[in-house]
Amino acid sequence: MKPAGSADAAGFVLAGGRSSRMGTDKALIRFAGEPLAARAVRLLRDAGLTASIAGARSELRAFAPVLEDPEPDQGPLGGICAALGSTSSLRALFLSIDLPLLPVSLLDYLLRHARIAGGAVTLASVNGFPQTFPVVLRRDLLPVLDRELREGRRGCFAAFRAAAAQAGEEVFVLPVELLAQPGQVSHPAGLPPFAWFLNVNTAEELDRAEALAAHPIA
Repeated sequence: MKPAGSADAAGFVLAGGRSSRMGTDKALIRFAGEPLAARAVRLLRDAGLTASIAGARSELRAFAPVLEDPEPDQGPLGGICAALGSTSSLRALFLSIDLPLLPVSLLDYLLRHARIAGGAVTLASVNGFPQTFPVVLRRDLLPVLDRELREGRRGCFAAFRAAAAQAGEEVFVLPVELLAQPGQVSHPAGLPPFAWFLNVNTAEELDRAEALAAHPIA
């Protein structure tokens, strides 16, 4: 097994949203004492990956190299296409800026599965629902993803499915609960899998995430 940081994989934080529901730039919001941007970059680096921030503003360069989207306001799919077009790695792991409760063990597992199975798209599900992020994508999906973007279909999960189908493959969806039961993935604070995917889009959600981190559910 190659280590997660080998040259066949790169890590990208997607941080190009307008943060309209939060009312301020989510990337700079502090969670557990650090900005969300710094936390997401650290997760990728803890998984052994080089980390860059895609689709973001230049003021985030303090946390990691920034890949500015040449055509902003196209949503996360625009950032994904820009990132895949910038890397020479065979695959890339994408993490959205607003998932501060994800454990690094899940990123590690997704990367390992993608390497072993060679899948075009590898992501997780919780409670039977596929989660768009984090996701591992092969770089050769870029033409199909770019076509979806250019034709106005900006939904990431639908674009992932279209790209996998074009490659003659299925999307690998890994149920997190089944991985957590034997301890293949786990949270350092003991949080159950359903809590890992809490999106922090509002001040109320930020408060909930902070409470979960401070007082994990048994």
